[in-house]
Amino acid sequence: MTFSLYDATVPAWQQMLDSVTGLLDKAEAHCAQHGIAAAELIEARLAADMLPLGYQVKSTVVHSAGAIRGLRLGVFSPDRSPWPDSFAGLHELVAAAREELAALAPAELDAFLGRDMRFEIGTRYRLDFTAEHFLMSFSLPNFYFHATTAYDILRAKGLAIGKVDYLGRMRTRS
Repeated sequence: MTFSLYDATVPAWQQMLDSVTGLLDKAEAHCAQHGIAAAELIEARLAADMLPLGYQVKSTVVHSAGAIRGLRLGVFSPDRSPWPDSFAGLHELVAAAREELAALAPAELDAFLGRDMRFEIGTRYRLDFTAEHFLMSFSLPNFYFHATTAYDILRAKGLAIGKVDYLGRMRTRS
């Protein structure tokens, strides 16, 4: 069986975006149960110089569905728009990414193999990749970093979550 670029990325993104959705559900329930304002968790950080939960969730979308949008354009630049300030907004953002990925045909993604891809921030910083190296060495590591950081923030804030919540539904043999 051939293992494709689609197989290496999209199912992993889908699995983890489902996990992020579950974490958001638990965060929202935690706030309700403990009388905590949603903003307290959405703006929570692991360290003062790190970005908050809302940014981490948004970044899982940026480095999955946003990476595909970047491939289509041939260039990816970080999304600097504000992140949603509510659980409903974060859920909508993740759901939209899930829909984009579900609509992606494997052949479309696999057709990007070998194509030029550029990461850039303004005019001063630029990295040139092939599409597959962009996804495998830039987008996927960033995606997992932000998903893990979102989990870690919630865990540090006292949520009763564990590794299974992070892993989500694994793709086991039927």
